[in-house]
Amino acid sequence: MIYLDTHVVAWLYAGATRKLSPLAKREIDRGELRIAPIVQLELEYLFELRRVRERAAPVLATLAEQMGLQLCDRNPAHVVARACELSWTRDVFDRMIVAQASINADILLTADDAIRDHYPKARW
Repeated sequence: MIYLDTHVVAWLYAGATRKLSPLAKREIDRGELRIAPIVQLELEYLFELRRVRERAAPVLATLAEQMGLQLCDRNPAHVVARACELSWTRDVFDRMIVAQASINADILLTADDAIRDHYPKARW
């Protein structure tokens, strides 16, 4: 499985694929795409802050239809337990996104340097 960080989801929806690395594009083309549920919350948060133009639900519905993007249904208690181990950041969104991907050591596509420095399966 290939997990997508929030900014990757936003770029895909906006058609801003030029922002994606060649590796990220290849992974997206070949992978079974997932997001952590907290990505939905972060997208909504960004909408409320007017940093993105669309609410989370239509963004995710569109990408589900176009790319097969799915919301991961792992046990939230397991994800939170893993997130508690990630003391390298105070960003709760990043902790939950990395925790979700790390449970099965899945790839996480992210342009975030801090995540890539701390999660060995993060790619860009």
